[in-house]
Parts: sequence; structure tokens; C-alpha cells
Amino acid sequence: MMTTLAPSADVLKALNLKGRSFLTVADITGPEIQSLIQLAVALKQEKRDRKPHPYLAGQQVAMYFQQPSTRTRVSFEVGIADLGAHPLMLRQDEIGLGKREAVADIARTLGRMVDGIMIRHLHHADVEELAQYAGVPVINGLTKDHHPCQILADLMTVYEQFGSLAGHKLTFVGDGSNNMARSLMEGCALVGMPVTIAAPASHQPDAATVERCRALASGTAVEVTDDLQAAVAGAHVVYTDVWASMGDEAEAEQRRQIFKAYQVNEPLMAKAASNAIVLHCLPAHRGEEITHDTLERFATVIFDEAENRLHAQKALMAALLTR
Repeated sequence: MMTTLAPSADVLKALNLKGRSFLTVADITGPEIQSLIQLAVALKQEKRDRKPHPYLAGQQVAMYFQQPSTRTRVSFEVGIADLGAHPLMLRQDEIGLGKREAVADIARTLGRMVDGIMIRHLHHADVEELAQYAGVPVINGLTKDHHPCQILADLMTVYEQFGSLAGHKLTFVGDGSNNMARSLMEGCALVGMPVTIAAPASHQPDAATVERCRALASGTAVEVTDDLQAAVAGAHVVYTDVWASMGDEAEAEQRRQIFKAYQVNEPLMAKAASNAIVLHCLPAHRGEEITHDTLERFATVIFDEAENRLHAQKALMAALLTR
């Protein structure tokens, strides 16, 4: 566990991410992730100590949402305000990204008026185009392909629980083809955490993604299997997500049948390491991907994880946008 913390200003000064966009976990390096976690931990303590850290004072940060959100909306809006900037809320029905107006044109307009953009949008290609033309840092709050900000919060939570990241095995259980599995593979690979995706053969990560993550891992294990029991054996972190993610709602009943054997429950957790934790990016469908009892047993760490969205994203925004 952490003892003496460096002031956030000192950690921030050592980071060199200014002006960059963050669209996937792999847009930054393993050491940069570690530094962002250190910054997030410092910012978290300073917030609890009521020490202000207005690194973005006088700036304007746009938040674009294609769909409603709880954790992404609240964590970014509070975080932007904590950093001294003004959060500007934009909705799909107001802006019509790529429909009422071309993505590139909206990007170039916003880039002349705000200092940074956070976007939660279904189509990753639109987010890439926004970043290409905006001229200011763009942060991916979530797309169907990637959820990088969630991974920063997840890794921060693992660090808080174990005091380090490297060597702690993470097993993801469920839909191995979704954005969480993909982003977790990238994040774990970059920080030296062995990662296993336990998923039915029909919903495993594509081979190109697996090979790319293995290349990022530099020898750390990146595995995919349909053997749930073997995948969880010895795991320090068991991670799950809803079986029907954003855009998959019409397949919900079909997915319940496909994934019903891939539930995180007490018998499964008995296979994990004795000090294992459960993480869930939320919202949770109790009784589907995770039982009520297991979620409640690990509720403290799961909601630490949810809170850490705020602190990890503040660290990211401070690093990208501080002048």
C-alpha cells in the first residue's frame, strides 16, 4: 500500500503528455500509465484533504455524449471543475456529429473555442476523425471498440489494493470481443500484468488484437481460453462486464444463453488467489454476469473502482491539458 505521496504538482511536472490525445490505452506507454496512476493517487488524497489543484484554471473542456451516461458524465464534469476548468456539456441531439454536420467541421469549430474535448460515442472512427481535425487533445470517454479511461481507473484500483501492478494476474470473464476485454488486454500488457480472457469461442478477441497485445506485453502472458476454471485459477483480479454492451441490447436474451456458464460467483472465486478481488466497470446486471452475493462481497473495491474514474481522469486531463 502507498505510504508517502509526492505532491501532485511534482508528479505532473515529470509527465510529458501535453497536447496529446488519448483514444486507446496503447496511445501511452506502460511507464506513462504508472506515472498517471501516481498522479491520480496524489490528486485523490489532495481532494480528500481539501487541497485545491486548479491546473486547468481558465480553460474550457467540451464533453460530447451520444448517449446518456452516469459514471462518465459525473466523473468528467466533476473532474473538470476540480481542475479549475469549465465543463461544457454537448449532446448528440444538439450537435448531430456526422449527421447534421461533418465530423471534421465540428472538430475544427470546437477546436477553436475549447481547450480539450471528451467524447463518448459509439463509432470509434468518428472519434479518430474528431482528434485528427480538432487541433486540441481529444479523450475517448467510450466507444464500442475501446474504453481506455475505465482501464486507468481499473489499474489505479489494482495498485491501491496490491501496491504494485506487474505480476498480478487479471482474468476477464464474459464477452471477450467487447471494448472492455480489448482495452484491458492493452492495459495489462503495457504494465506487465498477465491477462487471460475467458470467453466462449464465439465471443473471443480477434487474433490481430491478441497478437498486437502480445507484442505490447514484451513477454508477459496474454492468453485467451474458453476454459473458465483454468482461466481463473490463481488470478489476483477477476473482472467482468455486462453480457450485452452498448449497441448489443437487441441480442440480450441470446447472449444470456451464450454466457450463462461464464458467471462470476462464489464457487468460481474459490479458484482464484486467496487475496483476489473482483472488479466490474458497471452498471451490473446482478444475477447475470455476477451474482448479488459476490458483488456485495466485493462492493467496497468495485465502488472504489467507480470513484477512481474521477481521479484517474483528472490525472489524464491535467497531463494532457496543463499549459
